[in-house]
Amino acid sequence: MSKQPEPAAATGGSDPGEKKYVSLYQAHKKIYAKSVQGLFNNWRWAFVWLTQIVFYGLPWLMWNDRQAVLFELTTRRFYIFGLVFYPQDLIYLTALLLVSAYALFLFTAVSGRLWCGYACPQTVYTEIFMWVERKFEGDRVKRMKLDAAPWSAEKAWRVLGKHSVWILISLWTGFTFVGYFTPIRDLWAAAMTLGFGPWEWFWVLFYGFATWGNAGFMREQVCKYMCPYARFQSAMFDKDTLIITYDVERGEPRGTRSKKNDHKAQGLGDCVDCGLCVQVCPTGIDIRKGLQYECIGCAACIDACDTVMDKMGYARGLVRYDTQNGVAQKLTRQQLMRRVFRPRVLIYTVILILICVGVGTSIAMRSPFKADVVRDRASLARVVEDGWVENVYRLQVMNATESQQRYRIAADGLAGLQASGAPEITLGPAEAHWLTVSLRVPPETAASLKPGAHEVHFTIERLPSAEEGARVLREKSTFMLPR
Repeated sequence: MSKQPEPAAATGGSDPGEKKYVSLYQAHKKIYAKSVQGLFNNWRWAFVWLTQIVFYGLPWLMWNDRQAVLFELTTRRFYIFGLVFYPQDLIYLTALLLVSAYALFLFTAVSGRLWCGYACPQTVYTEIFMWVERKFEGDRVKRMKLDAAPWSAEKAWRVLGKHSVWILISLWTGFTFVGYFTPIRDLWAAAMTLGFGPWEWFWVLFYGFATWGNAGFMREQVCKYMCPYARFQSAMFDKDTLIITYDVERGEPRGTRSKKNDHKAQGLGDCVDCGLCVQVCPTGIDIRKGLQYECIGCAACIDACDTVMDKMGYARGLVRYDTQNGVAQKLTRQQLMRRVFRPRVLIYTVILILICVGVGTSIAMRSPFKADVVRDRASLARVVEDGWVENVYRLQVMNATESQQRYRIAADGLAGLQASGAPEITLGPAEAHWLTVSLRVPPETAASLKPGAHEVHFTIERLPSAEEGARVLREKSTFMLPR
């Protein structure tokens, strides 16, 4: 039996008779982003501090003797400062998603991926983890040498120290995340004795592991392959969208040169081909190749290029925030600003304002209590003493304020309709209560109506108090008459 030839590598072999295989996936090459200083780096760190102060600090803020922002899934109450929401308020979550979507459309159409470059959690935590990495392993060149070096005591403690701090940050992030759903002070007391419940343990570890993996290892792969925003951003871009651009006309032809010589006389552009714009890029792209979907708009390349331009004595802005039309037509800043107010931007702005006004008005005018009416499925319409016809209902009354309230319940819609069960109830702050109410109609009313469903209305009245006035809520239901 003849020996079968072994397959060649993905790049192919020299023997034309050999089988050749083409790899469907590009081998991942680790990116060693170089640290950079400058205006936009300062802005990134300002947003790192701002977002993390809000995220880590908000659960500890108190409001009316409770956590200011708390989403209690067990009791199905959601507190946002002075507002109390119930699952029936799901419409506000839908409105929030709409506001977020149109805000993203608007900001992307105007200024590209500024969200990705400055405020996205993936960018923020990657920036934090890279700072820790540099503290333990050094900047770009030192990290490359350390990774290439054999294991030693020094390498072990540096790597172990880096991962230890990463894990602490990740666990604290997971703990804070769970603190939005379980009162964080109770969670902290349980953490001191490792008394978490199983779900708390799961979500702290899961969210912590996701933070450690995404910010510590996957980094740019999340932006390039997992985040859908990079894929559909082109649909929101146009030639007047502010993006990071390389001025080809000014920079080319690129090449090294002495600072003392006149590079124009040598036929060179302003780009010295130092490669710093590539070395500082967190996604490892070369901005000089034009707009790429991997670019997250962080402007690290602008800071790096401006530093080189300062050293060479050239004008800043070889790499800058600009629009495609701005570069092609050499538009001034005033001309760029005038182009911001184009039809797409105006439409997004109007829709966003209308949604925000509508949501704000709805929240301001929403009822301070809610009620659900459900016919008791276990008890059908029935004839009771003296020929009266009775239907049984289950009512849930929800107090959406943080003060004690009294409610009176009545019903109308049919002649002689009477309600019995709990004509008045008292609910504590943000309390919800189910009660059973029976509706009855006299025999003469039942005889005058056709069998089947008839519309009735429940009236739930909040009785006036020293702090609040009276409010009335009406809920529709049906009264069944037996055949």
